[in-house]
Amino acid sequence: MTRTAPLPPGALLDGHVHLWDPGRRRHDWLAQAPQVLRRRYDLEDYAAVSAPHGVQAALVVQALADEGESEDLLGLAERADLIAGVVGWVELASPGVDEAIGALRRRPGGAALVGIRHLVQSEPDPGFLARPEVVRGLRAVAAAGLVYDLLVRPPQLPAALAAVDAVEDGRFVLDHGGKPAIADAQLEPWASLIGELSARPHVVCKLSGLASEAGQGWTPGRIAPYVERLLETFGPQRLCFGSDWPVCLPEAGYDQVVGLARSLLEPHTSAAERRQIFAGTAVRTYRLALEV
Repeated sequence: MTRTAPLPPGALLDGHVHLWDPGRRRHDWLAQAPQVLRRRYDLEDYAAVSAPHGVQAALVVQALADEGESEDLLGLAERADLIAGVVGWVELASPGVDEAIGALRRRPGGAALVGIRHLVQSEPDPGFLARPEVVRGLRAVAAAGLVYDLLVRPPQLPAALAAVDAVEDGRFVLDHGGKPAIADAQLEPWASLIGELSARPHVVCKLSGLASEAGQGWTPGRIAPYVERLLETFGPQRLCFGSDWPVCLPEAGYDQVVGLARSLLEPHTSAAERRQIFAGTAVRTYRLALEV
């Protein structure tokens, strides 16, 4: 991302986008995914659906536990101004986390590396993030000046709390609001745990992925209590919008995701606060080369 000019008023920064090509890298999870996801999704596809909504920058997030995928995304970022940053992957439990981060930064486009993520939601151990070797890796991420994206489900939130407390000099972003059980209309224990996590000032939350958690036939009214809880706890200054495209597609198209966020935020926020959610929070948190 080379542009440093201010984002124009009303422009969106999409804080959570995925790109993949099953023909280039093996995505085993796609075999169990809805049919709509089992194909290549590239930056041109994303630009076509996002441009009508004024999206002028996006964060691209890893979908594979594979440093090769991170290298691909960084190389793409070097060529594409639309990509404001990349959240990549390294093996957190490895003693060589700092070396792996350094190797990614030396790759073409390495300056676009702004964060690291692991697919913790798929780990069978709910305490994965609290393991000593993982905490050591999180400290290396913090020492490198990178954000760590927390991809967890509610049973994994206690370990996330422990990890966040163990790395007080880090910056953490909770993906998809911590994946509440919206389809089951279940607020607890998620709501209480979100309150605890939001009490840590070095944690930010993505307003993303909620239609997917609500499932087929979702309505704004079903999702509203969860958005209101996130606003109540994190506030607009620590929330950032993400589409979770194309993972969102089985439940919601890009137009629906943006429309849902706008409709649920407008009754509770000012225009200036929505500007933070749709751009400013991500710029500050990931230290992007953009002005808002």
